[in-house]
Amino acid sequence: MPAMFQLAMPWWEFILRALMVYFVLMLMIRLSGKRSMGQFTSFDILLVVLLGNAVQNALLGEDASVGGGMLLAATLIVLNWVVGWLSARSPRVERWVEGVPVLLARDGNVYRDVLRRELISHEDFQKAMRESGCLELDNIRLAVLETNGQISIVQRSDG
Repeated sequence: MPAMFQLAMPWWEFILRALMVYFVLMLMIRLSGKRSMGQFTSFDILLVVLLGNAVQNALLGEDASVGGGMLLAATLIVLNWVVGWLSARSPRVERWVEGVPVLLARDGNVYRDVLRRELISHEDFQKAMRESGCLELDNIRLAVLETNGQISIVQRSDG
């Protein structure tokens, strides 16, 4: 058999490596906060590329075969589908994978400690206000950091 089709390790080791790397990266991304996934900047794209490169050897080891790469790709795609399927059916899994919305402001009172903890700058919060058509802090009824990293602002109906 040509070298490009010979696996350098047993097939099950590819799957085990994919499982380990997938869940460790998922945990690391969740710990980095919602904002890291909500709005991709050029720095975020660079981080994704570098993460892919950083975990390549952890996934492939010494293998450079076509079969090994395809097995890893298939494993990661199936794993991602399974996590999505479980998230859609289990609120507990969904909370673990997606997180929960975070209250940033209520009745014109901005929770600055929460903004700091969630790595939201004053400029990002102001931009979300402008995008929602809210020009004054006093007009905010609720401001919520959604699980996708976006900031939703509900304005007072009387203001």
